[in-house]
Amino acid sequence: MAETAARTIIRAQGRRAYASLAARPSGTRHPLVATAMVLPLAALLVVLFGGWDAVVTQASSVGVMLGR
Repeated sequence: MAETAARTIIRAQGRRAYASLAARPSGTRHPLVATAMVLPLAALLVVLFGGWDAVVTQASSVGVMLGR
């Protein structure tokens, strides 16, 4: 009987390790999938609100400060 508990713990840990390789639980996404979903919306917002000019201006300022 004393050996039963140790085997149960080992079996449970093995299942958890295997489960981490299986499909993701409901409600979670891979970070690359989430990024691919967000980038088109971010690009649209940049174009709609004129954010591209601000990005270019900031990049130019940083380039000047770095001496390029």
